[in-house]
Amino acid sequence: MAENIERINLLDRKFKTMIPAEEIDKAVQRVADQLNVRYEGKTPIFLGVLSGAFLFLSDLVRKTKFDCRLAFVKISSYEGTQSTGNIKQHLGIDFDIEGKDIIIVEDIVETGHSMNYLLDYLKARKPASVSICTLFFKPDKFLYEYEIDYVAMPIGNEFIVGYGLDYNQIGRNLKDIYVLDED
Repeated sequence: MAENIERINLLDRKFKTMIPAEEIDKAVQRVADQLNVRYEGKTPIFLGVLSGAFLFLSDLVRKTKFDCRLAFVKISSYEGTQSTGNIKQHLGIDFDIEGKDIIIVEDIVETGHSMNYLLDYLKARKPASVSICTLFFKPDKFLYEYEIDYVAMPIGNEFIVGYGLDYNQIGRNLKDIYVLDED
């Protein structure tokens, strides 16, 4: 059966299908199943990292079976297709999280700079626990020693868009994941 590769243009770049929506959904379900075991009988706070994690968080929360709360933080480090390494925080948590279980939900963890910043931000507020849950993880680019607790899909060093991930704020609405098509 031939793979169905779709090609699209976003701004000045060409992309092609890398991961279809069905595969993403199965990966999200696997993570939800793991969370359902760990947090059964608890009420953790899902902390979505805006803007990229909003679709993943939405689908993930609907697949969980425990009570939960939702909160959001907005941090950024990207310009175009590259991380700048400089973290900017635009929104934060506006309620007390001391003694609470936190599940950070991120779209992608690459170098880990943004996550490291966020972990420091949260630790100062004394939560009971902090788990990291990401849709995509680039282990070859990761620069830190802390664990990524829940990884839906490890990937290589490709630049991807779709399912919440963007290229200069475009492409978040795509149901599949696309990779740069530089052929």
